[in-house]
Amino acid sequence: MKLIDALNWRYATKRMNGEKVPQEKIDRILEATSLSASSMGLQPYTILSITNEDVKKKIQPAAYNQPQIVESSHLLVFAAWNDVTEAQVDEYLRNIATTRSVSEESLAGFRASLMNIVNGRSKEQKYEWAARQAYVAFGTAITAAAIEEVDATPMEGFQPELVDEILGLKEKGLRSVTILAIGYRDTNNDLLASAKKVRRNIDQLILKVA
Repeated sequence: MKLIDALNWRYATKRMNGEKVPQEKIDRILEATSLSASSMGLQPYTILSITNEDVKKKIQPAAYNQPQIVESSHLLVFAAWNDVTEAQVDEYLRNIATTRSVSEESLAGFRASLMNIVNGRSKEQKYEWAARQAYVAFGTAITAAAIEEVDATPMEGFQPELVDEILGLKEKGLRSVTILAIGYRDTNNDLLASAKKVRRNIDQLILKVA
């Protein structure tokens, strides 16, 4: 599906039919998400792909009982790093050195820039920065799902502290930021399935500065 057609087709699906999405489609959505833009390329977040029905049932009350949680094929939880540390930066730099066949010493200037984030911000500021990076990947995942003709529901309506507890995220140094339910729309029960997409007029949305 072409990009504009895909974005016109997609919407925040309110009910899903429980049908499983083929693994090859899930793999492409996740690969596209892994290739998303990220400040400095650090990707300070983790994406949990949940198919376990019992886990989804535990999460549903923490998401105000939204039905897509349990009706989805896969539930993606975008979790930002609770902190950005020197050790994480150095692990990233080792990955760059290995991937690009360069020395870690040649990356000293880049390391200094990254360390400005580690040392120049509070822990909460670093978490907020990481959360914004997670949102960039979140948007990529939504678009990738549309290209694959897979429905997706972006969800901010949940209690992060409860989801963190269910998934044991604190122990992993993570905090849940947003959720993406992936599956197929239930056209019989979703009133918005055939509704026209409503957006601001593009001339109002885009301010051209010559």
